[in-house]
Amino acid sequence: MFIPQSYTLNIRGRLMNLSEPHVMGILNVTPDSFYEASRKNTEEDIRQRVEQIVAEGGTMIDVGAYSSRPGAEDVSAEEEMRRLRMGMGIVRAVAPEIPVSIDTFRADVARMAVEELGADIVNDISGGELDGRMFETVAKLGVPYILMHMRGNPKTMQQQTEYENVTVEVMQYFAQKVQQLRDLGQKDIIIDPGYGFAKTLEQNYELLRQQEELKAFGLPILVGVSRKSMIYRLLGSSPAESLNGTTVLNTIALMKGADILRVHDVKEAVECVRLVKEMKTS
Repeated sequence: MFIPQSYTLNIRGRLMNLSEPHVMGILNVTPDSFYEASRKNTEEDIRQRVEQIVAEGGTMIDVGAYSSRPGAEDVSAEEEMRRLRMGMGIVRAVAPEIPVSIDTFRADVARMAVEELGADIVNDISGGELDGRMFETVAKLGVPYILMHMRGNPKTMQQQTEYENVTVEVMQYFAQKVQQLRDLGQKDIIIDPGYGFAKTLEQNYELLRQQEELKAFGLPILVGVSRKSMIYRLLGSSPAESLNGTTVLNTIALMKGADILRVHDVKEAVECVRLVKEMKTS
């Protein structure tokens, strides 16, 4: 059992308390995300999604304009920026105070999103591997950085699943990357085990079973298992049928120390947080 730790994030000069887990609602301004119902391409769809996240208790929003599903097609930086400009304009109009992370592996997109659009957090699926300027850029921007574990890129990652011990090698990856970021002056770092990225179904569950080991870094942990293939492949279903499985795994992740849940289904995740909190305090 992990020892509870309390963290804060500096969100543009405001401290965000992570003493209780937060729920980050996913906003995909893409036409090809793996979960069809999450795709929001019109201004009205985006507006309704932001309103839904806030109404259901989400305290963060993650905006993605580049699909990272296995085998996804490449999207130019210009197109990614265009989608983000539309999406972020609506987010800030509907929920001006909510912390927003930008899901991108490109340093130039991250810089634009923070400086031009007012994004608060950079969420990089590649851990700086797909753009060698990302670490230096995010350190200069002075915003929290979500460091995820992945090998390769969205097209090749599922061919790079050879591990002697997945948990040990993920921890070695984080140890190296966190030190690189610290050396550049990066202050707020959130680690994401990268469930579903360059891992077999069995490796995902092995890593989840040992997730509390990641608490050794003394950093907040973000977990994103929402409707992923580690659920629907095991159960023989589909992303659309994976809400129940998502709730089960979110519960396990919280019991093993998750500080942020990144989800499609905000209401259910918020309820999950409340129930697990009651279990821990009663």
